[in-house]
Amino acid sequence: MRIVFMGTPEFAVASLDALIDSGAEIVGVVTAPDKPAGRGQKVSESAVKQYAVAHALKVLQPEKLKNEQFLAELRSLKADLQVVVAFRMLPEVVWNMPPKGTINLHASLLPQYRGAAPINWVLINGERESGVTTFFLKHDIDTGDILFTEKVTLTGKETAGDLHDRLMNKGAGLLVKTVKGIESGRYKELPQAQLVEGAELKHAPKIFKDDCKIDWTKPAQNIYNLIRGLSPYPTAFTTLNDKILKIFVADFEITEPGISPGGFLTDNKTFLKFAAADGFVSLTDVQLEGKKRMGIEEFLRGVRL
Repeated sequence: MRIVFMGTPEFAVASLDALIDSGAEIVGVVTAPDKPAGRGQKVSESAVKQYAVAHALKVLQPEKLKNEQFLAELRSLKADLQVVVAFRMLPEVVWNMPPKGTINLHASLLPQYRGAAPINWVLINGERESGVTTFFLKHDIDTGDILFTEKVTLTGKETAGDLHDRLMNKGAGLLVKTVKGIESGRYKELPQAQLVEGAELKHAPKIFKDDCKIDWTKPAQNIYNLIRGLSPYPTAFTTLNDKILKIFVADFEITEPGISPGGFLTDNKTFLKFAAADGFVSLTDVQLEGKKRMGIEEFLRGVRL
């Protein structure tokens, strides 16, 4: 079965690697165009492109997915199936091209957490379960018929980085299972409409800077969940000495703070904790604007509070 793979970041590389290891016939890889990055504006290649080139796979990098030259090249690959992992929205002319359709791997248990940032929002909302889903692409984003799912239990302590890595590996295995199921015809489609009825759907929209700013009037555990749900990227932040302070790792305690939300206590040596509505959030790994990321003791040695 001829497969075209579409993806861009590291999350997608694990799936492409697992497909190749399973013996899948990858006839082409579609990824983002190269772009200047960093202070030197050196041309940066996507993680998927780097992997594809290293494995001598044909690479397509369209600026626009409706470009006629790209569509002609894509058709010439004669794919039976297209596989999408962490790419961008596809026009119907692309996802409807292969006879067996186009499947997507999503980092949540659909229909919950449809959208661009499921890993972050699952943790921000304090969920105790997540997972990965494979499904057929349809018109509306993340709404196609479900093929396979796999659940993971959450501890309430993992960061977005931790969950990203767990789901990256779980998802790669699930994708191989899905592709083999489609190739052999052993799969069932579950319309998401059957799961949506009567359920309260939670969404996972793209995260903006305003989403990352800590509101200290919220409960301590909510703030703790925001911090871990945005760590290591894009990172929750507050202000300290009129500078932005990014917070990567923290803990919380429920107690009567005795000071106003947003106020802080410190011994200037070993701890710095901010008051929330119902307790404190203790910072353990931070980065002040213009400085490197560091543990709280090192941070306190170099700042006056």
